[in-house]
Amino acid sequence: MLKHPILLPIALMLFLALLTFWINQTVQEQGLSISRLNRHDPDYMLHNFVSTRTNATGNTKYVLAAIEMRHFPDNDYTELKRPRFTQFGLDKPYTQIYGQRGKISANGKLVEFNKQVKVIRQGTVEKGEMQLHTEQLTMEPDTEVAYTDLPVKIYQKPATVITGTGLRFDNKAQTTQLFNRVHVHYERAPDAAKAATPAKPAEKTGNRKEIGNRKGR
Repeated sequence: MLKHPILLPIALMLFLALLTFWINQTVQEQGLSISRLNRHDPDYMLHNFVSTRTNATGNTKYVLAAIEMRHFPDNDYTELKRPRFTQFGLDKPYTQIYGQRGKISANGKLVEFNKQVKVIRQGTVEKGEMQLHTEQLTMEPDTEVAYTDLPVKIYQKPATVITGTGLRFDNKAQTTQLFNRVHVHYERAPDAAKAATPAKPAEKTGNRKEIGNRKGR
């Protein structure tokens, strides 16, 4: 030991250098992991995504599809490109919702449709097909309720156009509520128009309008 007194300081310096390098690498790796979690980057992606939900009897309840699906771990949200949602029901018309973009909440309870949103409710013998257009719509698949605070435009066959701001659509009850700046434009049926004196298409305005399938409406 006395013949090589310089070896001990060298060995100690080498040990400290290795320890410093290991600590630095560990900190950098942890920092990269935290950075990845904080960034809004997808951790996985699917193309031609299709999800089917069935009821207790095994019948299809709804189908959610998109040409692309991306999941983001930072907020646990799932983003959709050109989502398509179809809600089925026993002895009632199906409902379809389209959009250019979409988002599924972390708990899967909400599906949001954005940009050029279109809702189509199948027509029946008693009621014609309904189409709804807006720029944003939030859907609760389990409760079959959809809503928005933005302007909407509804086309109800055979010849009714309804506009308004703020909407709640209940697919189970087959009702649609508009809350503000409601404007209704409709035309008489051809047979009634022939029997009556020709008149201009009627227009109505109001602050709230409820559209449903109750008798007497």
